[in-house]
Amino acid sequence: MFKELNPILHSELRLAIISLLISIGEADFMYIMEQTKATGGNLSVQVEKLNKAGYIEVTKSFKNKRPCTTCKITPEGINAFEEYVEALKSYINK
Repeated sequence: MFKELNPILHSELRLAIISLLISIGEADFMYIMEQTKATGGNLSVQVEKLNKAGYIEVTKSFKNKRPCTTCKITPEGINAFEEYVEALKSYINK
């Protein structure tokens, strides 16, 4: 039987955000936007969904008097990503 894919991570942009953060730990909003080629509005919505799921931690601060939003992957996010990858592997190995 196939494992169910996590619906939170089964979105292209949310998966891209988590994949990026898995490799670097944390990044600011503008960097994530550049790397994913997402619009600011769409990225903001997807970051909020990942934050509500507990997969990332969002910190708002100021850098040179400008707002700066930083996203950091949580242990829950790492576990969810690893489970998602294992579920995908189960589709390949069947």
